[in-house]
Amino acid sequence: MNSAEEFNVSIQSSNLIVAVFKADWCGDCKYIDPFMPEVEEKYSDRLTLIEVDVDKVGDVSQEQNILGIPSFVAYADGRELVRFVNKLRKTREEIEDFLNKALDIYHTLHDTSERKE
Repeated sequence: MNSAEEFNVSIQSSNLIVAVFKADWCGDCKYIDPFMPEVEEKYSDRLTLIEVDVDKVGDVSQEQNILGIPSFVAYADGRELVRFVNKLRKTREEIEDFLNKALDIYHTLHDTSERKE
């Protein structure tokens, strides 16, 4: 993710997009790096993970009110659905629990809107 414009286009998708806000210097971000490719592969048929470097696109981080990293924020149709932010180091299990929660919210909203149409 290299620009605010690219980020804004990405989150307009009707599909579930999860932005991972991080930075090269962040120790907790480096902690999740080894297992994130496996997590991304596991969920690749249900959501898209995008990486947002807070140093490269700081304006996006400010706009999205990202105060700590790594932060995970789920979007669909340009709206934030849910976020996972805390001061503790995030484990793979916690990240997968968050992704499952985001999927549940996404499907609840989309199933409801499809029934209304």
